[in-house]
Amino acid sequence: MVDKLNPPPISDGGGWGGERADWSYPTTVRFGAGRIAELPEVCAEAGIKRPLFVTDSGLSQAPITARTLDLLKKAGMQPSLFCEVESNPGEKHLAAGVAAFCAGGHDGVVAFGGGSGLDLGKLTAFMARQERPVWDFEDIGDCWKLANPAVIAPIIAVPTTAGTGSEVGRAGVLTNPATNAKKIIFHPKMLPATAICDPELTVAMPRAITAGTGMDAFAHCLEAFCAPSFHPMSAGIALEGMRLARENLPRVCAEPGDIPARARMMAAAAMGAVAFQKGLGAIHALSHPVGALYDTHHGTTNAVVMPAVLLFNRAAIAGRIGAVAAYMGIGGGFDGFLAEVMRLREAAGIPKTLGAMGVAAGRIGEMAKMAVQDPTAAGNPVPLTVAAAESLYRECL
Repeated sequence: MVDKLNPPPISDGGGWGGERADWSYPTTVRFGAGRIAELPEVCAEAGIKRPLFVTDSGLSQAPITARTLDLLKKAGMQPSLFCEVESNPGEKHLAAGVAAFCAGGHDGVVAFGGGSGLDLGKLTAFMARQERPVWDFEDIGDCWKLANPAVIAPIIAVPTTAGTGSEVGRAGVLTNPATNAKKIIFHPKMLPATAICDPELTVAMPRAITAGTGMDAFAHCLEAFCAPSFHPMSAGIALEGMRLARENLPRVCAEPGDIPARARMMAAAAMGAVAFQKGLGAIHALSHPVGALYDTHHGTTNAVVMPAVLLFNRAAIAGRIGAVAAYMGIGGGFDGFLAEVMRLREAAGIPKTLGAMGVAAGRIGEMAKMAVQDPTAAGNPVPLTVAAAESLYRECL
């Protein structure tokens, strides 16, 4: 008889770290160590000859970026580097990207990096030839239908972190400077033509980024699983994504060169981004205003507010979380799962409070109003009011 609280280990099915895999869900994914060498081939398949190579300013100087650009040049392509990308990018960064795309006569984008670089690369390809302002395409109702799909440039996505999963997503996050609010811009054709997920590209990440992005992947899976909407396919993906992140994030934090664990974290990141079409919730709703106002790392902020949101939602999600705990072999139901989240945060070196990240109590009212207006708030299992958001922020400070 199987012990429901301590089930046997789940097989990964092989292929992790040392072997390659080709997936076609939700787009073409070339997964495995060393697969960055295939970048010229996938660009050619997408009809890209003059790619705009979009990455963030810090990564632009990294050896992996120089090597990747060399791959394209040796294949006879004419890439140009655009690196005016910062964390939590805004409208000015997008305008600069569009200007670079048009000035260089580019025919596609290689988005390379973490969530900020991937999102801005996708948004640049989307907006380069649109005639309406980007805010017309916010992910509200059918606003995406206002875009001209015929002029959207092809995108190749190459993540160098394991967190956002933007490489398999159909949207990008952009800060509106008029309101300091993060907005989700959506269009089905923002889904990259191909994603190259090479875990070797993540080895050089600073430990804090490894930890923060890994907790972001975990948060995506957790909130998607708890969202009340009916989407059993996403729920199943979210459940396994949580397991992969929980088992492998401590490993990559302790041993950066653990390629099999890096591979599992890359898979968990992509799984979280696929799963959260089921919904997100108050973790992200609280995190987005903090990132917009204080430029904090998104995944790290998610991890800081996660325990408070779990307790806030307890009455609505205790049964679901109990099922997650049983699946992972964690005893104690909801309380056991919460204790495991705290252990995971500690192993990753996550700050204990928002105050430790520089967030001030004086802006709680402002952040709370922004949080309830954030589109992710609608997916929370318990209604998020301004008063509730204020209370959660105070608890997290």
